[in-house]
Amino acid sequence: MAHIGIDARLLAYRTGGISTYTRRLISALNDLTPPHEITIGISRKQSAPLPVSFASTALWTPPHHRWERLALSVELARYRFDIWHSPDFIPPYRGARRHVITVHDLTFWHYPQYLTPEGRAYYNDQIKNAVQQADHILVVSEATRRDLMDILDVPTDKMTIQPHGAGDQYRPFSPQELVQAQNALNLPQGYILHVGTLEPRKNIIGLLEGYRLLLDRMSDVPPVVLVGKPGWLFQETQQKIDALNLGDRLMWRQNIDDALLPAVYNLAKVLVTPSFYEGFGMPALEAMACGIVPIVSNRSSLPEVVGEMGLLIDPDDPSTITTALQKALTDETWYQAQRTAALERARGYTWAHSAQIALDVYAQVLDKK
Repeated sequence: MAHIGIDARLLAYRTGGISTYTRRLISALNDLTPPHEITIGISRKQSAPLPVSFASTALWTPPHHRWERLALSVELARYRFDIWHSPDFIPPYRGARRHVITVHDLTFWHYPQYLTPEGRAYYNDQIKNAVQQADHILVVSEATRRDLMDILDVPTDKMTIQPHGAGDQYRPFSPQELVQAQNALNLPQGYILHVGTLEPRKNIIGLLEGYRLLLDRMSDVPPVVLVGKPGWLFQETQQKIDALNLGDRLMWRQNIDDALLPAVYNLAKVLVTPSFYEGFGMPALEAMACGIVPIVSNRSSLPEVVGEMGLLIDPDDPSTITTALQKALTDETWYQAQRTAALERARGYTWAHSAQIALDVYAQVLDKK
């Protein structure tokens, strides 16, 4: 029986994004009862163990530390792992006999100005070595796979696409559940929704500028609801939001628990993800699983995730957001057909499938001589 370690230290430091991927992958692997001994490497700061049957070990090395790769190598030496899986891109120098990494995106390469200096340095300084060292690379989309091929010359046979999934909790609500959700969240029904950290890469300003233009065309427009915490360079974003003078047409919810996210989606009319770049774009998938129509950028992985569903916009042109919103809000026949199709597309994305891909890659790597 092979011994596989999975790095989950980031869960004690961040929510969303890579942390969500890590948590849901581990949970789905647990449900599949894999034919391996699996140990989860958690941070010593982790407040509660993960609700899985796998063993866990507390590690002292913090993620994104300047000596992380060396210190983690020393910590892991006693475990003699056959595989160490690093869901946050960067593996230790020698954490196991084999190394698997997950690369989510190359935002730090395409848009270095959208990361903190620390984050930019962490990934830029190490990504080349990481992809060379890895025995195999899981990538979350075809867009990320192409980036690794084009920018870092990674051979295609060293990568496997592993899409995210939508959990069973993301589903259409009954009318009674919608009323309960409204009361719990103090939100109206039928709003324009954005889910994600409020940072420049997410193009919140583009969304709100497009919405401002829509107010000039239509008098009866639902409000915009932003769900997410402020991120890097938020002060600049806040100043621009204030200048748009949207008043009570803009609602912001910072601290929505993950358990309430299905309700947030179900109360929306449309989800808008106008990002300049996304490695995958989980909110678009989660919205579709709830029967909510997505409006997304025509860049990176987003067209890949939504397929023929919803509408594509140009993130550099807010007027395209205006036009897409007007279509979604006024063409009810089109909208209802899109809802049905969105639900069908979302059924093809499951965490069980994603976890099985990981297990297949582990088996492939273990077979290497």
